[in-house]
Amino acid sequence: MKTLSKILATFFGLGYFPFAPGTLTSLIIVIIYKFFLFKLGWPLHLLLFFLLFLAGSFVSTIYSSTLNEKDPQKIVIDEACGQYLALFQLNPSWLGLGLSFLLFRFFDIIKPFPLKRVELFPHGWGIMLDDVAAGLYAGIITYIFFLIK
Repeated sequence: MKTLSKILATFFGLGYFPFAPGTLTSLIIVIIYKFFLFKLGWPLHLLLFFLLFLAGSFVSTIYSSTLNEKDPQKIVIDEACGQYLALFQLNPSWLGLGLSFLLFRFFDIIKPFPLKRVELFPHGWGIMLDDVAAGLYAGIITYIFFLIK
């Protein structure tokens, strides 16, 4: 179980990338969405998001305790989940994808209120929830941008 948790928590090894593994993971999710996932209907997007979130919470708990760290940089399944939420049902134009990516990374790094407080949840929940909240912020702003554009 520890090996599977390590593989999933690092999102198939992307967490071991030496420079900005979270940003790389977010970028990979954007590319996967652009070429494959955007075709799914909203029920499948929602199901995939919740499966990713639940699996991420579980494996993050296991892998972070293995490393004896609260939120290790190697765990990037949270970035995958948060970025995917930011893309939820978004038209796959490069403008929308780029805006979603930049906003998600901004909110994930800056952690405006209440994202910092969400990190206080125990174990994998805290690891996952701050990125989900960042994805929610990014998604809402991206949708507002396209509504008023």
